[in-house]
Amino acid sequence: MFGKMGDMGKMMKQAQEMQAKMGDMQAEIELLTAQGVSGGGLVKVTLNGKGLIKAMHIDPSLITPDEAEILEDLIMAAHNDAKQKSEAMVAEKTKEIMGGLQLPEGMGF
Repeated sequence: MFGKMGDMGKMMKQAQEMQAKMGDMQAEIELLTAQGVSGGGLVKVTLNGKGLIKAMHIDPSLITPDEAEILEDLIMAAHNDAKQKSEAMVAEKTKEIMGGLQLPEGMGF
């Protein structure tokens, strides 16, 4: 019986550690930034780790009525590039923070 209680205590401690690490991870992820670029640097989009746009740069040469469709495509491409980079950084940060924690099978992040 004491063995089961010890296992329960260990599981509770692991749950508390995981909760603390998740809070740390969320704070760190929000601070991450990823910049996506398109059009050879004419359009740049910067996202935070949660995928929100934090900054955007559009070269003034693209801001003409004739270039609206091209500009839209370049903004989407830069955003998608930044999103892909941001997701990779978040995955790496998650692995780094949660790596040492032994999670039950099926509870991976």
